[in-house]
Order: sequence, then structure tokens, then C-alpha cells
Amino acid sequence: MEAVLQRLVDANIQLLPTTQITTHFVFERDGFVSLVERKPDGFGRVGTPGLLTEKGFSALLWRGENAFFVGKGTEQPATPEQVELIRKFTADLELALS
Repeated sequence: MEAVLQRLVDANIQLLPTTQITTHFVFERDGFVSLVERKPDGFGRVGTPGLLTEKGFSALLWRGENAFFVGKGTEQPATPEQVELIRKFTADLELALS
């Protein structure tokens, strides 16, 4: 477990404190978040990443070749840079937790 936590620190990924979500951990980097299952022995599957906004979670969705962050009552185009950052965040998170 100590090695996993060190990999998260090295990847600049932080664990967000939550009291309302008891079944998952919430990890964040650069405004992007992902839920990770809580398992008795540590971490489970990594969920779909998204953008954390003042209105809540917005998932990255594709419409043809265009990417959007879509959440409850909100939608905004995703820039190519954001798409690259969220992909890197997910890859780094999965690597850190493995």
C-alpha cells in the first residue's frame, strides 16, 4: 500500500476527502477526477474520468470527432489539450494503483 501511495504522490494525483461517497475513492489532478472502487484490501476498478466543475462532475463524451464535457445541466466543448490531459491522468492513475 505504501508503494501505491508513493506512486500517486509522484504522479501528482491527490485523494479528495469525501464523507458522502462511501463506496469509492475520489482522485483528482488538474481539475480532472475519477472514482475508484473501495475494496477491503485497497483499490478496485478505476471509473470513467471527468472534469470537476462548480456544477459537479462532467463526463467526457464524444459526438463524432468532437469531445464535450457533459454534466447535469451543463455542457462545454473539450479542448484537444484537455482530452490529452484527461487521458494522461487516467493512464497515470491506473499505473499508480496497479
